[in-house]
Amino acid sequence: MQLPWLAPGDPLPDAATAWGESDPVPGLLAAGGGLDVASLLQAYSHGIFPWFSEGQPILWWSPDPRMVLETDRFHLHRSLRKALQRFAAAPDCEIRIDHGFEAVIRACAEAPRVGQNGTWILPEMVQAYTALHLAGHAHSVETWIGGELTGGLYCVAVGRAVFGESMFARRPDASKIALAALVAFCRRHGIGMIDCQQNTSHLASLGAREMPRARFLSHVAGARQQGGPSWRFDPVYWSELLSARSSRPT
Repeated sequence: MQLPWLAPGDPLPDAATAWGESDPVPGLLAAGGGLDVASLLQAYSHGIFPWFSEGQPILWWSPDPRMVLETDRFHLHRSLRKALQRFAAAPDCEIRIDHGFEAVIRACAEAPRVGQNGTWILPEMVQAYTALHLAGHAHSVETWIGGELTGGLYCVAVGRAVFGESMFARRPDASKIALAALVAFCRRHGIGMIDCQQNTSHLASLGAREMPRARFLSHVAGARQQGGPSWRFDPVYWSELLSARSSRPT
């Protein structure tokens, strides 16, 4: 089965045409093209993302099923709840959004991953997502302790469609605290889903689950048309996770 090859500026194929289980690489949609802001926005707006390693062309993906975290299904385990309570109460601990986006994405690129050699967050990806950040569509959620960046994540947002990308931690629980902050932020702003792209046991332990691609694409089509929130974090948002009045499952 021939994989579509794109020249810079070419439109991406329909996500539903990505290779399936009987094809050589399930979820792979196309190769080539560019990582400019317009191409990335087109991709994410249609449930597609780039992922490739050094020495490879740009590869575009749309897996079926899709791993997603529905924000009202986030598993706030007892140990993480205690860590959040300590963090929220400490005067030298804070969540910042977009304070140091480039520092976050570079830290994600340098973070060691179990079972992985090297990183897919190549210099051209850092440059591309930094440009997307400057255009207002990529954001960092950062865990700061004592004036030090200790962990965080970055994500892409198109309207109210949010796509998680990568996390890092320099202290225990620092990346989980950032993810919890993103969940609390999304709950407060009526954002019901965070894309996680692919299935991992770590994401599953936090409540993420697989969703048929068709349903995921339908969600993205609706969410991208809605006005996006103001990307700032207020400590009051912790009540979305820690309040005893919350009826959401934890």
